[in-house]
Amino acid sequence: MDPPFNEIYKNLLFKQITNTENNVPQIPFSFSITAVVEEVELPLIDVSRLIDGAEKEREICKEEIARASREWGFFQVINHGISMDVLEKMRQEQIRVFREPFDKKSKSERFSAGSYRWGTPSATCLRQLSWSEAFHVPMTDISDNKDFTTLRSTMEKFASESEALAYTLAEVLAEKSGRKSNFFKEKCVRNTCYLRMNRYPPCPKPSEVYGLMPHTDSDFLTILYQDQVGGLQLIKDNRWIAVKPNPRALIINIGDLFQAWSNGMYKSVEHRVMTNPTVERFSTAYFLCPSYDAVIECSGDCPTYRNFSFREFRQQVQEDVKKLGYKVGLPRCLKDREDIMLHT
Repeated sequence: MDPPFNEIYKNLLFKQITNTENNVPQIPFSFSITAVVEEVELPLIDVSRLIDGAEKEREICKEEIARASREWGFFQVINHGISMDVLEKMRQEQIRVFREPFDKKSKSERFSAGSYRWGTPSATCLRQLSWSEAFHVPMTDISDNKDFTTLRSTMEKFASESEALAYTLAEVLAEKSGRKSNFFKEKCVRNTCYLRMNRYPPCPKPSEVYGLMPHTDSDFLTILYQDQVGGLQLIKDNRWIAVKPNPRALIINIGDLFQAWSNGMYKSVEHRVMTNPTVERFSTAYFLCPSYDAVIECSGDCPTYRNFSFREFRQQVQEDVKKLGYKVGLPRCLKDREDIMLHT
């Protein structure tokens, strides 16, 4: 069932020992696994007020969403419109898929080629290895799939309801930053948005390997449904904290594109998933992305970031991961100092 993680681990361990003996520089210190100070509950927001609440309640809810996006980059939503029945079916279906033999999963024809992924192909050391496997499924793979299985119908239900929630949240954040709220329905299309079903198998070396290495998301926003095992951590006030699971809530986090589009008002925060020595973990995420040709224009009179297309940003991320073993992301899009000075 599991991918050959142990084999990769041994190869990278040997390479790391060899590099140490030969005085080869290691990856940046920020990627080291450090002790977590505390487990916290993310800001919890009842988004039913956006639909059912009076005008004052709607405005309070919008401000709570914007404040959490500014101060945390992460928050939780309840009464979000996706039923527990759909969420539980989604979990059951992905467990069933991941239970299949590795050879069958890796050659699966359920989705387009390359949808199944495991580990970190570009890893050059243990700290770059992700002890996880995933199905990365474009929305069009789901809606165009004529194989009327329980998996497809469940994914379609989860994806369409996540999409509606994502548009609602994005429009609120656009409004609170003074931008046009129709941008997302015009620019975020189904062939670039996607679902990612994740499984994190038990790991015999939890102090040495991540479930998912530290990163930020290369989208506008992400909607995450996770089980109650825990393991998600994020940076808050320059330290790692663990997110306490809430069975009623979905987790929302701001992506790089929203940080750039809002001129840094909303924060795309570094996060990671830790491994567990005895228990496997499952999650499903929806990613709101624009069309490849969409241009991300930084707002404000003194923009921090230059204009860039989603295609350009995505290609740069892929090149960095392949060359460096990790993502650089938004720092690649910062305007030159001289250019910034012209706007001041």
